[in-house]
Amino acid sequence: MSLKNDLFLRTLAGQEVERPPVWLMRQAGRILPQYRAIRSRLGGFKELLFNPALAAEVTIQPVDELDVDAAIIFSDILVIPEAMGLDYSMVEKKGPLFDKTINEVADIKKLAVGQSAAEKLDYVFEAIQITKKELDDRVPLIGFSGAPWTLMAYMVEGQGSKTFAKAKKFLYQHPKESEALLDSITETLIAYCKLKIKAGVDVIQIFDSWASMLSPDIYNRFMIKQLNRICTEITEVPIILFSKGAWFALNEMKTLDCQGIGLDWNTKPAFARAAIGPDKILQGNADPCLLYADPSEIQQKTKEMLSAFGKKHIVNLGHGVYPDTPLLGVKTFIKTVKEHKY
Repeated sequence: MSLKNDLFLRTLAGQEVERPPVWLMRQAGRILPQYRAIRSRLGGFKELLFNPALAAEVTIQPVDELDVDAAIIFSDILVIPEAMGLDYSMVEKKGPLFDKTINEVADIKKLAVGQSAAEKLDYVFEAIQITKKELDDRVPLIGFSGAPWTLMAYMVEGQGSKTFAKAKKFLYQHPKESEALLDSITETLIAYCKLKIKAGVDVIQIFDSWASMLSPDIYNRFMIKQLNRICTEITEVPIILFSKGAWFALNEMKTLDCQGIGLDWNTKPAFARAAIGPDKILQGNADPCLLYADPSEIQQKTKEMLSAFGKKHIVNLGHGVYPDTPLLGVKTFIKTVKEHKY
């Protein structure tokens, strides 16, 4: 059955479209009262994560409430390290905390890798299957994964960090072993994404949330290779790469076999287009804090962004929408985009 709204997929395919599609990173979350109601009944974030029926419900909530052009499965990037053997907890208002980490080279060999690790995440695949059925082909469904560096950063650091100095130290002190760790993460990531595709997702987005922590030299030396492998081996659906803060790697990323490149709010559309070239779709890149502004300012700045990007553009924020963002701001942003015609 064909999708009722395939604007997002047509845009990624490079086809002529009537307007830009719009969705938001972290659109399934605390900006919606429906989501908060479900979370209030549960013990925490991971309880929701492990419940396929509820994960599907909160995935669909933004489609119903916000009328976005794509859904993104409710999950977490850190399910891959957990499947590889590093359990974590999500501490309220603090973020992830790992029970054990990669402290030395020997720890790398203890990890589960590849298909056998990815298959442990059956609750994610079940949530996708439920979501696809309940969506009833209204919009495409995005599956996602953290990028190899971002996952390695958490696996070594054990928690969020302003610098990820421990993880970067590991890269510099153990370059060969770091490459082996990144290879293992990438192998598991690819297997995981392929199982997501088998379960029904229409697009894969790769989040390199901590790309900006690395120097251009280190990012291009270690990470472009891993992203290239992902884009080469995942061919079943379109891929969007979002390397937050990695404006310095756009020239290298233009060579990758992906359909879309996500941009953070610090990257000017003209700069990105000049670096990437004319063919790839650009995604982004409004400052999430714009949505706190007066509706008239949101409209004005959104129109300026749309004009700056032109065509071949998927509208999004430059990162995830913040939990306390006013719903009026979110709806104003989306409505302004949907009124824009090419």
